Amino acid sequence: MMNFERFDQLMLEKKYTLLKEELLNVLPADIADFISRLDEKQALIVFRLLPKGIAAAVFSYLTKEMQAMISYLVNEKELASIMADLYFDDKVDLVEEMPANVVKKILKNTSEVERKLINQFLMYPDFSAGSLMTIEFVDLKKEMLVKEALERIRKTAPDKETIYTCYVTDATRHLEGTISLKDLVLANVDKKVGDIMQKDPLFVNTHDDQEYTADLFKKYDLLAIPVVDNEQRLVGIITFDDIIDVIEEENTEDFYRMAAVQPTDEGYINASTFQLARKRILWLSILMISATLTGLIIRKFENALQSVVVLAAFIPMLMDTGGNAGSQTSTMVIRSIVLGEIEFKDMAKIVWKELRVSLLVGSTLSALNFIRLYFLERHSISISITVSFTLLLTVIISKVIGSILPLTAKKLRLDPAIMAGPLITTIVDAIVLLVYFYSASWLIGIPI
Repeated sequence: MMNFERFDQLMLEKKYTLLKEELLNVLPADIADFISRLDEKQALIVFRLLPKGIAAAVFSYLTKEMQAMISYLVNEKELASIMADLYFDDKVDLVEEMPANVVKKILKNTSEVERKLINQFLMYPDFSAGSLMTIEFVDLKKEMLVKEALERIRKTAPDKETIYTCYVTDATRHLEGTISLKDLVLANVDKKVGDIMQKDPLFVNTHDDQEYTADLFKKYDLLAIPVVDNEQRLVGIITFDDIIDVIEEENTEDFYRMAAVQPTDEGYINASTFQLARKRILWLSILMISATLTGLIIRKFENALQSVVVLAAFIPMLMDTGGNAGSQTSTMVIRSIVLGEIEFKDMAKIVWKELRVSLLVGSTLSALNFIRLYFLERHSISISITVSFTLLLTVIISKVIGSILPLTAKKLRLDPAIMAGPLITTIVDAIVLLVYFYSASWLIGIPI
């Protein structure tokens, strides 16, 4: 994390010329971090100090709230300059996130062609490949000689988001292949592009889910991927920097769901108290109601608890162990699902693996627990065996449930993360109590 004390001091002393000189040696992302710390007036002053090219790069790294504020406050000429230097996909993201009054001002400062394209891009479904793509790529023809292709790249490169991979299309823009800049540079200049291009390239459709697209990037270590329409015409590309944002969003959403919190696009600091409460209260209400099941089970076996009061002391330990064991397994299974390592068809194999793991883990915990209860705390042999045996069954059942539920959720096209954490704990708690009391009835002979 960069130290901004020097910049703060220059701002305080109003040495803006010196501040401008020092900002020119700082990366755009770090300048954006510095501006985001400032109040509205100071942020605008610093932003106006930046040269045109750097200002656009910094603008793309700012938060949506800061972008909206600057777009609203700068004059028409400044906004037109920023929009001219932004990559097309950043323009689309900007228009998609801004308030209506800011959008109107932004669109006013874009060309008619770009306005039509932006409106077209906004029609793609949320979270689709089409909503992520950019139109700023290098397209070549297979009949071109390598030297002609390199000359085209030199001429068009300043306006393209990436030139490391070029896309070969026919006269009707159907995708025919890809070729890397490295291959072009190393090839004989008189060779044809079609002779050295990679045929049958990976691609996604405009309506493919962004999570599927992210999986392709991770699996094949891609820097970019072409996006085609239903007729396989090349309409854009998705670059690695945009897919990184998708991966971060998907991971954040999973973390929220695993903690029984509704996902939100709002940052924690910027979100109001009411918003944070609203996002949490639904799942907490569901879990609270479902947790009453454990209370009903305890009341049902009230006679058993009254006859052997010491049994109640071990309920928290058994429930906590069951919940922790189930959460461990579900977390690992969910992670494997996300990475594409396992599918629903692998369920039998996964359950068998978790059965063996749970036997090892459960036996160890059960043995340690028996030693503690019988030799250290001097409980009766029947109580020690009952609690330890229940602990073994608890770990086995919890791990099996923790492996089955996420895969079932995926099969039903639900988010597997829903089946993690609090929800699995709630389910396991009820099962643990039933196992505990029936084990006590069988091993000790207490009435139920």
